Amino acid sequence: MNESGSMWNCPVQVQLEAGKRYYWCQCGLSQLQPFCDGSHRGTGINPVLFTIEKTGVVWLCACKKTGNIPFCDCSN
Repeated sequence: MNESGSMWNCPVQVQLEAGKRYYWCQCGLSQLQPFCDGSHRGTGINPVLFTIEKTGVVWLCACKKTGNIPFCDCSN
């Protein structure tokens, strides 16, 4: 586990649909990385709601160190 609480140190490639609402895990505890599964309850850390404009493949951050939430910027 890294200092952010996440066990992941690499981005996750996912296919997302335009206009659909997604919740990115910000606490690092979700078993559905990079998406929220509610494991944050009681931590004071909330998931990040996001949508994308164009359906396609994106790389989402799983290490939780990105400066471009929820997308990977290779900060790890």
